[in-house]
Amino acid sequence: MERSGIRRSDPHRSADTHATVGTAFGIPTALPDLGAARALVTGASGGIGLEIARALAAAGAEVIMPVRDREKAARAEAEIRRTAPRARLVLTDLDLASLDSVRALAARLVEDGRPIDHLVLNAGIVLLGDPVRHVGADGYERHFQTNFLGHAVLVLGILRLLASPSGTRVAVQTSLAAAFAHVQLPGDVERGGYRPLRAYGSSKLALGLFGMELGRRAGGDGVRVALCHPGIAPDTGIAADLRATASPSAGRMSRRLGNTPAQAAGPALVATTADVADGRFVAPAGTFQLSGTPVASRLFRRLRDPAASARVWEFAERVASTG
Repeated sequence: MERSGIRRSDPHRSADTHATVGTAFGIPTALPDLGAARALVTGASGGIGLEIARALAAAGAEVIMPVRDREKAARAEAEIRRTAPRARLVLTDLDLASLDSVRALAARLVEDGRPIDHLVLNAGIVLLGDPVRHVGADGYERHFQTNFLGHAVLVLGILRLLASPSGTRVAVQTSLAAAFAHVQLPGDVERGGYRPLRAYGSSKLALGLFGMELGRRAGGDGVRVALCHPGIAPDTGIAADLRATASPSAGRMSRRLGNTPAQAAGPALVATTADVADGRFVAPAGTFQLSGTPVASRLFRRLRDPAASARVWEFAERVASTG
Protein backbone atom coordinates (compact mmCIF):
# COMPACT_ATOMS: atom_id res chain seq x y z
CA MET A 1 0.00 0.00 0.00
CA GLU A 2 2.82 2.40 0.83
CA ARG A 3 4.55 1.48 -2.41
CA SER A 4 1.71 2.77 -4.57
CA GLY A 5 0.75 5.90 -2.64
CA ILE A 6 -2.86 4.75 -2.80
CA ARG A 7 -4.86 3.51 0.16
CA ARG A 8 -8.44 2.35 0.50
CA SER A 9 -10.74 5.18 1.48
CA ASP A 10 -12.40 4.75 4.83
CA PRO A 11 -15.94 5.97 4.31
CA HIS A 12 -18.59 4.19 6.36
CA ARG A 13 -19.27 1.97 3.34
CA SER A 14 -18.65 -1.65 2.52
CA ALA A 15 -17.33 -2.95 -0.79
CA ASP A 16 -19.78 -3.79 -3.57
CA THR A 17 -18.72 -6.86 -5.49
CA HIS A 18 -20.42 -5.65 -8.68
CA ALA A 19 -18.28 -2.53 -9.17
CA THR A 20 -14.90 -3.99 -9.98
CA VAL A 21 -11.94 -1.69 -10.58
CA GLY A 22 -9.01 -4.09 -10.73
CA THR A 23 -6.25 -4.87 -8.31
CA ALA A 24 -2.69 -3.64 -8.09
CA PHE A 25 -0.43 -2.46 -5.27
CA GLY A 26 -3.17 -2.28 -2.66
CA ILE A 27 -5.91 -0.79 -4.84
CA PRO A 28 -9.28 -2.28 -3.87
CA THR A 29 -10.80 -4.93 -6.10
CA ALA A 30 -14.20 -3.28 -5.83
CA LEU A 31 -15.60 0.15 -5.21
CA PRO A 32 -17.03 0.89 -1.77
CA ASP A 33 -20.78 0.87 -1.29
CA LEU A 34 -21.89 4.24 -2.68
CA GLY A 35 -25.58 3.89 -1.89
CA ALA A 36 -25.63 7.20 -0.02
CA ALA A 37 -23.55 9.07 -2.62
CA ARG A 38 -24.31 11.44 -5.46
CA ALA A 39 -21.87 11.54 -8.39
CA LEU A 40 -21.48 13.67 -11.50
CA VAL A 41 -19.51 12.35 -14.49
CA THR A 42 -18.90 14.44 -17.59
CA GLY A 43 -18.60 12.61 -20.90
CA ALA A 44 -20.70 9.72 -19.59
CA SER A 45 -22.65 9.08 -22.79
CA GLY A 46 -19.89 6.95 -24.32
CA GLY A 47 -16.43 5.46 -24.09
CA ILE A 48 -14.52 5.69 -20.83
CA GLY A 49 -17.06 8.03 -19.25
CA LEU A 50 -19.87 5.53 -19.79
CA GLU A 51 -17.80 2.87 -17.99
CA ILE A 52 -17.05 5.25 -15.10
CA ALA A 53 -20.76 6.02 -14.77
CA ARG A 54 -21.65 2.33 -15.02
CA ALA A 55 -19.27 1.36 -12.20
CA LEU A 56 -20.39 4.18 -9.90
CA ALA A 57 -24.05 3.34 -10.56
CA ALA A 58 -23.40 -0.37 -9.93
CA ALA A 59 -21.87 0.60 -6.58
CA GLY A 60 -25.12 2.35 -5.69
CA ALA A 61 -24.41 6.01 -6.42
CA GLU A 62 -26.94 8.32 -7.99
CA VAL A 63 -25.09 9.36 -11.14
CA ILE A 64 -25.74 12.68 -12.87
CA MET A 65 -24.87 12.39 -16.56
CA PRO A 66 -24.59 15.84 -18.20
CA VAL A 67 -24.91 15.25 -21.94
CA ARG A 68 -24.84 17.15 -25.20
CA ASP A 69 -26.63 14.53 -27.32
CA ARG A 70 -29.81 13.21 -25.68
CA GLU A 71 -30.23 10.39 -28.21
CA LYS A 72 -26.72 9.08 -27.55
CA ALA A 73 -27.29 9.53 -23.82
CA ALA A 74 -30.47 7.44 -23.97
CA ARG A 75 -28.48 4.61 -25.53
CA ALA A 76 -25.84 4.96 -22.80
CA GLU A 77 -28.52 4.89 -20.11
CA ALA A 78 -29.99 1.70 -21.57
CA GLU A 79 -26.54 0.12 -21.73
CA ILE A 80 -25.85 0.93 -18.07
CA ARG A 81 -29.24 -0.43 -17.01
CA ARG A 82 -28.50 -3.63 -18.92
CA THR A 83 -25.77 -4.47 -16.38
CA ALA A 84 -27.07 -2.40 -13.44
CA PRO A 85 -30.89 -2.59 -13.64
CA ARG A 86 -31.40 -0.58 -10.45
CA ALA A 87 -29.04 2.21 -11.50
CA ARG A 88 -30.05 5.68 -10.36
CA LEU A 89 -29.25 7.85 -13.39
CA VAL A 90 -30.09 11.50 -14.03
CA LEU A 91 -29.67 12.90 -17.53
CA THR A 92 -29.23 16.65 -17.85
CA ASP A 93 -28.07 18.96 -20.63
CA LEU A 94 -24.49 20.19 -20.99
CA ASP A 95 -22.38 21.37 -23.91
CA LEU A 96 -18.91 22.14 -22.59
CA ALA A 97 -18.23 24.13 -25.76
CA SER A 98 -20.86 26.66 -24.68
CA LEU A 99 -20.30 28.72 -21.53
CA ASP A 100 -24.03 29.54 -21.45
CA SER A 101 -24.75 25.80 -21.27
CA VAL A 102 -22.12 25.30 -18.55
CA ARG A 103 -23.52 28.14 -16.46
CA ALA A 104 -27.07 26.85 -16.93
CA LEU A 105 -26.10 23.43 -15.58
CA ALA A 106 -24.29 25.00 -12.62
CA ALA A 107 -27.39 27.09 -11.86
CA ARG A 108 -29.65 24.02 -11.96
CA LEU A 109 -27.37 22.08 -9.63
CA VAL A 110 -27.08 24.99 -7.19
CA GLU A 111 -30.84 25.46 -7.22
CA ASP A 112 -31.26 21.76 -6.41
CA GLY A 113 -28.87 22.33 -3.52
CA ARG A 114 -27.78 18.77 -2.80
CA PRO A 115 -24.02 18.21 -2.35
CA ILE A 116 -21.99 16.22 -4.85
CA ASP A 117 -19.90 13.46 -3.28
CA HIS A 118 -17.97 12.36 -6.38
CA LEU A 119 -17.13 14.63 -9.31
CA VAL A 120 -15.35 13.14 -12.34
CA LEU A 121 -14.09 15.66 -14.91
CA ASN A 122 -13.74 13.18 -17.75
CA ALA A 123 -15.21 14.60 -20.96
CA GLY A 124 -12.80 15.54 -23.70
CA ILE A 125 -12.22 15.81 -27.43
CA VAL A 126 -9.16 15.00 -29.53
CA LEU A 127 -9.35 16.32 -33.08
CA LEU A 128 -6.28 14.48 -34.40
CA GLY A 129 -6.40 14.21 -38.17
CA ASP A 130 -8.26 17.52 -38.51
CA PRO A 131 -5.75 20.30 -39.26
CA VAL A 132 -8.34 23.09 -38.98
CA ARG A 133 -8.34 25.23 -35.84
CA HIS A 134 -11.95 25.28 -34.59
CA VAL A 135 -13.12 28.27 -32.55
CA GLY A 136 -16.49 28.24 -30.80
CA ALA A 137 -19.10 30.95 -30.25
CA ASP A 138 -17.36 32.06 -27.03
CA GLY A 139 -14.16 32.76 -28.96
CA TYR A 140 -12.02 29.90 -27.59
CA GLU A 141 -10.26 27.11 -29.43
CA ARG A 142 -12.38 23.98 -29.17
CA HIS A 143 -9.93 21.70 -27.29
CA PHE A 144 -9.24 24.50 -24.81
CA GLN A 145 -12.89 25.17 -24.09
CA THR A 146 -14.23 21.61 -24.06
CA ASN A 147 -11.40 19.90 -22.21
CA PHE A 148 -10.43 22.66 -19.78
CA LEU A 149 -12.41 25.89 -19.63
CA GLY A 150 -15.91 24.39 -19.65
CA HIS A 151 -14.96 22.08 -16.78
CA ALA A 152 -13.29 24.88 -14.84
CA VAL A 153 -16.28 27.22 -15.12
CA LEU A 154 -18.59 24.38 -14.07
CA VAL A 155 -16.48 23.61 -10.97
CA LEU A 156 -16.30 27.28 -9.99
CA GLY A 157 -20.07 27.53 -10.39
CA ILE A 158 -20.79 24.58 -8.07
CA LEU A 159 -18.02 25.01 -5.49
CA ARG A 160 -20.61 25.40 -2.71
CA LEU A 161 -21.91 21.89 -3.55
CA LEU A 162 -18.50 20.30 -3.09
CA ALA A 163 -19.11 20.13 0.63
CA SER A 164 -20.26 16.58 1.17
CA PRO A 165 -20.32 15.57 4.86
CA SER A 166 -18.03 12.64 4.02
CA GLY A 167 -15.73 14.87 1.92
CA THR A 168 -16.22 15.45 -1.80
CA ARG A 169 -13.80 13.62 -4.06
CA VAL A 170 -12.87 15.08 -7.43
CA ALA A 171 -11.18 13.01 -10.14
CA VAL A 172 -9.51 15.12 -12.84
CA GLN A 173 -8.89 13.18 -16.04
CA THR A 174 -5.74 14.45 -17.69
CA SER A 175 -3.73 12.72 -20.42
CA LEU A 176 -0.35 11.33 -21.38
CA ALA A 177 -0.17 14.28 -23.78
CA ALA A 178 0.03 16.65 -20.79
CA ALA A 179 3.50 15.31 -19.97
CA PHE A 180 4.96 17.05 -23.03
CA ALA A 181 2.64 20.05 -23.32
CA HIS A 182 2.84 23.75 -22.55
CA VAL A 183 -0.14 25.71 -21.29
CA GLN A 184 -1.43 28.07 -23.98
CA LEU A 185 -3.87 30.62 -22.55
CA PRO A 186 -5.60 33.17 -24.79
CA GLY A 187 -3.25 36.09 -25.30
CA ASP A 188 -0.10 33.98 -24.97
CA VAL A 189 2.31 33.91 -27.89
CA GLU A 190 1.45 30.73 -29.80
CA ARG A 191 4.28 28.22 -29.97
CA GLY A 192 4.80 26.98 -33.53
CA GLY A 193 1.30 27.45 -34.89
CA TYR A 194 -1.79 25.29 -34.46
CA ARG A 195 -1.46 21.53 -34.23
CA PRO A 196 -4.34 19.37 -32.93
CA LEU A 197 -2.11 17.28 -30.66
CA ARG A 198 -0.44 20.40 -29.27
CA ALA A 199 -3.82 22.01 -28.57
CA TYR A 200 -5.11 18.83 -26.96
CA GLY A 201 -2.06 18.42 -24.73
CA SER A 202 -2.21 22.06 -23.66
CA SER A 203 -5.90 21.77 -22.74
CA LYS A 204 -5.33 18.62 -20.69
CA LEU A 205 -2.35 20.16 -18.93
CA ALA A 206 -4.45 23.23 -18.11
CA LEU A 207 -7.19 21.01 -16.67
CA GLY A 208 -4.67 19.13 -14.55
CA LEU A 209 -3.14 22.35 -13.24
CA PHE A 210 -6.62 23.66 -12.43
CA GLY A 211 -7.26 20.46 -10.50
CA MET A 212 -4.05 20.88 -8.52
CA GLU A 213 -5.05 24.41 -7.58
CA LEU A 214 -8.56 23.26 -6.64
CA GLY A 215 -7.00 20.80 -4.22
CA ARG A 216 -4.85 23.53 -2.68
CA ARG A 217 -7.67 26.03 -2.32
CA ALA A 218 -10.54 23.74 -1.33
CA GLY A 219 -8.68 21.04 0.58
CA GLY A 220 -9.38 22.80 3.85
CA ASP A 221 -13.10 22.43 3.14
CA GLY A 222 -12.81 18.66 2.80
CA VAL A 223 -12.50 18.53 -0.99
CA ARG A 224 -10.03 15.85 -2.03
CA VAL A 225 -8.72 16.11 -5.58
CA ALA A 226 -6.82 13.38 -7.41
CA LEU A 227 -5.51 13.56 -10.96
CA CYS A 228 -5.55 10.53 -13.25
CA HIS A 229 -5.18 9.50 -16.86
CA PRO A 230 -6.53 6.45 -18.72
CA GLY A 231 -3.52 5.61 -20.90
CA ILE A 232 -4.79 4.88 -24.40
CA ALA A 233 -8.16 3.31 -25.16
CA PRO A 234 -8.51 2.67 -28.89
CA ASP A 235 -12.13 1.47 -28.80
CA THR A 236 -13.69 4.87 -28.12
CA GLY A 237 -14.91 7.72 -30.33
CA ILE A 238 -11.77 9.79 -29.67
CA ALA A 239 -9.89 11.16 -32.73
CA ALA A 240 -12.50 9.97 -35.25
CA ASP A 241 -10.81 11.71 -38.21
CA LEU A 242 -7.50 9.98 -37.51
CA ARG A 243 -9.16 6.59 -37.03
CA ALA A 244 -10.95 6.93 -40.36
CA THR A 245 -7.63 7.06 -42.19
CA ALA A 246 -5.72 4.50 -40.08
CA SER A 247 -4.84 1.15 -41.61
CA PRO A 248 -6.33 -2.06 -40.19
CA SER A 249 -2.88 -3.09 -38.95
CA ALA A 250 -2.52 0.21 -37.06
CA GLY A 251 -5.89 -0.40 -35.42
CA ARG A 252 -4.88 -3.89 -34.34
CA MET A 253 -1.58 -2.60 -32.97
CA SER A 254 -3.25 0.14 -30.92
CA ARG A 255 -5.69 -2.37 -29.45
CA ARG A 256 -2.82 -4.57 -28.31
CA LEU A 257 -1.09 -1.59 -26.70
CA GLY A 258 -4.11 0.02 -25.06
CA ASN A 259 -6.87 -0.69 -22.56
CA THR A 260 -10.51 -1.39 -23.25
CA PRO A 261 -12.81 1.47 -22.19
CA ALA A 262 -13.79 -0.51 -19.06
CA GLN A 263 -10.13 -1.00 -18.13
CA ALA A 264 -9.32 2.64 -18.95
CA ALA A 265 -12.03 3.75 -16.52
CA GLY A 266 -10.02 2.25 -13.65
CA PRO A 267 -7.73 5.22 -12.89
CA ALA A 268 -10.64 7.67 -12.58
CA LEU A 269 -12.61 5.24 -10.41
CA VAL A 270 -9.65 4.86 -8.08
CA ALA A 271 -9.06 8.62 -8.08
CA THR A 272 -12.61 9.31 -6.95
CA THR A 273 -12.84 6.59 -4.27
CA ALA A 274 -9.33 6.13 -2.83
CA ASP A 275 -6.82 8.41 -1.13
CA VAL A 276 -3.86 9.32 -3.34
CA ALA A 277 -0.64 10.58 -1.77
CA ASP A 278 0.60 14.11 -2.45
CA GLY A 279 2.75 14.38 -5.56
CA ARG A 280 1.16 11.29 -7.12
CA PHE A 281 -1.62 10.61 -9.57
CA VAL A 282 -3.38 7.47 -10.80
CA ALA A 283 -2.23 5.99 -14.10
CA PRO A 284 -2.00 2.63 -15.84
CA ALA A 285 0.83 0.41 -14.58
CA GLY A 286 2.02 -0.80 -17.98
CA THR A 287 4.93 0.29 -20.16
CA PHE A 288 4.91 4.06 -20.76
CA GLN A 289 1.58 4.15 -18.87
CA LEU A 290 -0.23 3.11 -22.05
CA SER A 291 -2.30 0.38 -20.40
CA GLY A 292 -2.59 -1.82 -17.35
CA THR A 293 -4.18 -1.75 -13.94
CA PRO A 294 -4.30 1.58 -12.05
CA VAL A 295 -1.40 2.48 -9.78
CA ALA A 296 -0.15 5.68 -8.20
CA SER A 297 2.65 7.29 -10.20
CA ARG A 298 4.71 10.43 -9.80
CA LEU A 299 2.96 13.47 -11.22
CA PHE A 300 4.25 14.72 -14.56
CA ARG A 301 6.78 17.49 -13.98
CA ARG A 302 4.61 20.04 -15.78
CA LEU A 303 1.80 19.37 -13.30
CA ARG A 304 4.11 20.16 -10.37
CA ASP A 305 4.14 23.91 -11.01
CA PRO A 306 2.20 25.95 -8.42
CA ALA A 307 2.71 29.22 -10.30
CA ALA A 308 1.25 27.73 -13.50
CA SER A 309 -1.65 26.25 -11.50
CA ALA A 310 -2.45 29.64 -9.97
CA ARG A 311 -2.26 31.32 -13.39
CA VAL A 312 -4.70 28.81 -14.92
CA TRP A 313 -7.07 29.13 -11.93
CA GLU A 314 -7.06 32.94 -12.09
CA PHE A 315 -7.82 32.87 -15.82
CA ALA A 316 -10.77 30.54 -15.23
CA GLU A 317 -12.02 32.74 -12.38
CA ARG A 318 -11.98 35.80 -14.65
CA VAL A 319 -14.00 33.97 -17.31
CA ALA A 320 -16.44 32.54 -14.74
CA SER A 321 -17.03 35.95 -13.16
CA THR A 322 -17.95 37.62 -16.47
CA GLY A 323 -21.02 35.48 -17.05
